[in-house]
Amino acid sequence: MAEHHTFDDLDFQLLHAFQIDGRASFSRIATVLGVSDQTVARRFRRLTAEMELRIVGVRDSELLGQDTWMLRLRVKPDAADAVARALARRSDTSWIGLTSAGTEIVCTTSFSSAGEHEELILGKLPRTPSITDIRAHQLLHRFFGGPNGWFGKDAVPDAALVAALTPAWAADGGEPAEPLDRASLDPAGEAILRTLERDGRAPVADLARNSGLSETAARRRLDQLLRSGGVYIDAEFSTEAIGYTSHAILWVTAEPRALDAVGRALARQPEVAAVFATTGESNLTAVVICRGVAEVYRYLNDSVGRLDGVQRVEVSPVLRRIKQLTYEDGGRRRP
Repeated sequence: MAEHHTFDDLDFQLLHAFQIDGRASFSRIATVLGVSDQTVARRFRRLTAEMELRIVGVRDSELLGQDTWMLRLRVKPDAADAVARALARRSDTSWIGLTSAGTEIVCTTSFSSAGEHEELILGKLPRTPSITDIRAHQLLHRFFGGPNGWFGKDAVPDAALVAALTPAWAADGGEPAEPLDRASLDPAGEAILRTLERDGRAPVADLARNSGLSETAARRRLDQLLRSGGVYIDAEFSTEAIGYTSHAILWVTAEPRALDAVGRALARQPEVAAVFATTGESNLTAVVICRGVAEVYRYLNDSVGRLDGVQRVEVSPVLRRIKQLTYEDGGRRRP
């Protein structure tokens, strides 16, 4: 793994560019940044190798009308990795991490029907001998996360860069498409989504071949999917590579009267990558990313601890991510 100081301003500009439009061509990005196509292509390969950059298509379960749950599974220490990787192979899981000294698995999963929910939470998991306890938190409301990226959250956006790279379907001022209903997606749309989940920059020719559509029809279908908001293109990378080595999940209990205010306050904080209102013992769950354990402590003391209405905070340090979005981590140890 390359040290974080080896990345320069151009690398960070490229990360911002891919967050704005992960499918933008190298030539378009090169023109905006004032460098050559070859430079962008070379830097992209480097970021892929050294920062583990991945451009992936992601289903937005909230806009697709799916129920999303965050599961906390207590497991026997010698079985944690096997259980986590079995969950990672499921298509309905999107984030899996090992926490609490490797004895807890936190897993995010989405369901289209109550039957799917019951099959996993009431069926398979309770019958797994190595799982000793299951706590399920349904996500009720997203304050921050999903298509809103954490990287550069506290920076003033470069208006010129945003304007130049915002996709035409998002900048044309037209009416948004009707929200997608996963159940109504035809096989061609599903095929395009599955292709994007493997590679968010897949050429239209690949989308057409995998979906059975013409290239013109595949491009039109892709625009429809993106315009609906039901799918978005995300730029994921190892935060460890740029010095952010500590991830933690906060289980926050806020007074009912202060739930919305606390959720919105957490959403504005630069350390927070995602925050949701949930069911369960706590009523807010937040994912935070910091430069180290000492910074996690300062954040808890200086930011979370001073929010009016916060009654209790439980912290689960993330030791290792097993699955991020649609792909497995491949066994690499990283926060």
